[in-house]
Amino acid sequence: MIKVRAVFEKKGRAKYISHLDLNRCMLRTFRRSGLPIWYTEGFNPHPYYSFALALSLGYESSCEILDFNLNEEIPYSEVMDKLNAVMPEGMRITSVAEPKLKITAIAKAKYTFSLAADEAQKLYDDIRKLLAGESILIEKKTKKGIKTVDIKPDMEVTQLEYTAGSVNVSMRLPAGTQTNYNPSLFFEALKSAGTVLFEPRDICRTAILCEDSSVFA
Repeated sequence: MIKVRAVFEKKGRAKYISHLDLNRCMLRTFRRSGLPIWYTEGFNPHPYYSFALALSLGYESSCEILDFNLNEEIPYSEVMDKLNAVMPEGMRITSVAEPKLKITAIAKAKYTFSLAADEAQKLYDDIRKLLAGESILIEKKTKKGIKTVDIKPDMEVTQLEYTAGSVNVSMRLPAGTQTNYNPSLFFEALKSAGTVLFEPRDICRTAILCEDSSVFA
């Protein structure tokens, strides 16, 4: 059994494929690829594969992680070509390699997005004011119900700029097996605290990172 890790894009129309449907898409992709995929054993054998992090519906990504196993060694370039030949529209494998780290090493994810607004400068000022506060409290659904969470300590804004009609933001948020935040929490906080109406656009996960901010591989 040979462990393989692929990185793939999920963009355009593919951003509307839910995580559940993504599993079905990948099952069809593996079957059509002709690759010697390793199957689980037992009463109901099926191809083994797993995704590192679920992606919110409507979000794009350039860094989704897919782990799977092969029964025999095949050049990584051939694996990538065979998968890309049958991948759904909007999805493309960008690299294939041997896994280096366990999934538990994932600690953060980087996102970029644009907030469209008629008064972009005022929205920019609202964001700066929100970030300057002592806390950013939001109501978050958990397994135990609704919980008030302060997302500020775990949120790092790496870029903030406004142009005519929008504010462009890049931020890092916690991700992994323990805590997962996505930009929608920031949007909720901004809508509650701000004074300007806005519309989130072009939300994209651009990197999956370890605790030291190195790229997960």
